[in-house]
Amino acid sequence: MSEFEGRMQTMLDAALDAAFSHVRHGGDHESRKLVAARLMEAARSGMTALEGLTSVGRRALMDLKSRSPD
Repeated sequence: MSEFEGRMQTMLDAALDAAFSHVRHGGDHESRKLVAARLMEAARSGMTALEGLTSVGRRALMDLKSRSPD
């Protein structure tokens, strides 16, 4: 069984999708995996609101983009 189930898993999925909503094809697997890890850390620390999780996801994606040698 997953650490996050039911409503919390739905919130994490929605926040991940929102973070990548403007990325072509929804982003690549590795980027989504890294952002998802940040979202899970936030959830473990007690963040449960969709707005807050979405913000964490978007920040994590911006961090990845700023590190990436495009």
